Amino acid sequence: MRLAVIGTGYVGLVAGAGFADFGNDVVCCDVDTKKIARLLAGEIPIYEPGLDTLVARSVKHGRLRFSSDIETSIAKAEVVFIAVGTPQSADGSADLSSVVAVAEAIGRSITGFTVVVNKSTVPIGTADRVRETIAARTTHPFAVVSNPEFLKEGDAVNDFMKPDRVIIGTDDERARAVMRHLYAPFVRTNDRLQFMEARSAELTKYAANALLATRISFMNELANLAEKVGADIEHVRRGVGSDPRIGPKFLFPGAGFGGSCFPKDIKALLHAGKVSEIPLDIVDAVDRVNARQKTVLASKIEKHFQGDVAGKTIAVWGLAFKPQTDDIREAPALVLIERLLSLGAKVVAHDPVAMDNVRALHGDKIALAPGMYEALEGADGLALVTEWHEFRTPDFARIKGQLRQPVIFDGRNVWNPGELRSMGFTYYGIGRRS
Repeated sequence: MRLAVIGTGYVGLVAGAGFADFGNDVVCCDVDTKKIARLLAGEIPIYEPGLDTLVARSVKHGRLRFSSDIETSIAKAEVVFIAVGTPQSADGSADLSSVVAVAEAIGRSITGFTVVVNKSTVPIGTADRVRETIAARTTHPFAVVSNPEFLKEGDAVNDFMKPDRVIIGTDDERARAVMRHLYAPFVRTNDRLQFMEARSAELTKYAANALLATRISFMNELANLAEKVGADIEHVRRGVGSDPRIGPKFLFPGAGFGGSCFPKDIKALLHAGKVSEIPLDIVDAVDRVNARQKTVLASKIEKHFQGDVAGKTIAVWGLAFKPQTDDIREAPALVLIERLLSLGAKVVAHDPVAMDNVRALHGDKIALAPGMYEALEGADGLALVTEWHEFRTPDFARIKGQLRQPVIFDGRNVWNPGELRSMGFTYYGIGRRS
């Protein structure tokens, strides 16, 4: 099939490359001509494991192309995917200006029956708005589909190629047939297509992210309680997660969640509740708990140094909001760094892939070390914020020898408190006892 994917971020580029890998003729478009130029030169503008190989393979065989000529690309497509950003507005709602702009271009450009697919994370009712926008600009037949993505940054390629479910929201039978045909190669062994109306599909996306965020914030609150009452949250986590009705995923306490999805989607869901006059008290609590949890590491550092952090050097391992990505949006590390800087501390940080993004944000306000151990030299303490694989089993003897004081603030509970304390470290975890 001939596909046009508008937007070349995490969603659009992964989707375009994935569909092309299964033999479709795909053009990925973007108004950002610099990004298109990089893609045409063989560069991938985002860090996502496996994406470079997937893109290169389809480009080589002529199934995947890149263009900034959006209207021509739409005119030639049977299916148009809208995969542009929906950033958070000041009132918490999703900014749909880019989605509407694409819908206007679609209305001007389609030349025959076209399936228009909302792949962006959008508020409930957006499919209706897109349909009205297109209908005002064309007499050609079309159908609008809600097809939210459920990709995890760091594992997006695998999630797209082997989806655990594909949500398709439409009441149009022709669109249902097109979408079933398009996704058939992805669900051969087990039909995981779920058809529903568009508004249910839109709400499903927000509900899924909000529920996962709820599990994280719930465990973060319990971790703080565990510290006060002398329990160990790791034992609690394993005990709770062994219940098959609950399961072990997303029960890891830490320094708070970040990224482009959970924080923004929670705010958008809260805004939807407000507009609909339906109080979403649990979702509101998740948001407040997470904001508070992002300050926990800084509080532990302040308490350890008895409120006198000025002049101290803190090494920070991990800047991205999670491993296997260079995305620093809403990253807990940034909250920690801002607090330390405001207290007069010096920060020396290392991250395997996200340092360029932090440098663009902070300039020379913090030092960025080329290696994890280089960040430790002469530091008064080490704070682990992002649990990259290379941070999980480091040389602790080397760490102790490089730190001015053998103190560790483990924001992800990846290290064994007892072992570190036996080596002479002062260890602070999240809700840990021993």
